[in-house]
Amino acid sequence: MIDTGLKNKAVVVTGGAAGIGKGTALAFAAEGCRVAVWDVKGDEAEIVASLKAAGAPEALFIRVSTADAALVQAATVKVIEAFGQIDILINNAGVLRDGMMVKVKDGQVSVMSDEQFDLVIDVNLRGVFLCTRAIAPHMIARKQGVIVSASSVVGLYGNFGQTNYVATKAGVIGMTKVWAREMGKHGIRVNAIAPGFIETEMVRQMPPKALETMVQHTPLGRMGRVEDIAAAYVFLASDQGSFISGHCLSVDGGAVPGT
Repeated sequence: MIDTGLKNKAVVVTGGAAGIGKGTALAFAAEGCRVAVWDVKGDEAEIVASLKAAGAPEALFIRVSTADAALVQAATVKVIEAFGQIDILINNAGVLRDGMMVKVKDGQVSVMSDEQFDLVIDVNLRGVFLCTRAIAPHMIARKQGVIVSASSVVGLYGNFGQTNYVATKAGVIGMTKVWAREMGKHGIRVNAIAPGFIETEMVRQMPPKALETMVQHTPLGRMGRVEDIAAAYVFLASDQGSFISGHCLSVDGGAVPGT
């Protein structure tokens, strides 16, 4: 059995109450990590119990919007008070507000609203910045740490009707490369993951035709599973990924959106 070096590490997973975030939090728990889930929703008792049942010696749930700097800072303090340190940050929280920037239908023109654009930027891009800014100083002080953020295959290739989302996911890749350069000298590794079409609870509610299209765009002939992404997060945070930094790992079955 491979020793990942993760036992007793303190991990923060943002957006960890459902979907990929939940699967990721449970995967770290199974490695014997102490896990803190940050999310705007979720039942504290249920989340803590599930993490401990999966193998976490300690677990914590904090209700926090990653787009709120004060709440992020307060949550960071709470985790350090509870665990004594933060070894790994998984910037997973994200939202979708899809729509064309300019849409013309039956002679009528509509545009993406400021609210649609700003919300996605605030959570998916600013939120990653705020969480990393809050936690990185503690990692720097200890001369060690791992930060892995959620990008997307669409951040690499673009996608129809996702101006706001694609902008954030491309931005995450850019920030990842900058932070890997800035923080490498402090013993901190910084990477990103670019998931393809992943079968989550939200995705399963989409029309069958849309799901079929996702599969058609994936050469391996299926959508990804939550476990596929969680395993990639664990790998990049583990000792097996100890010489990987500044990289965006595609976990997409070979998918190229829009083709």
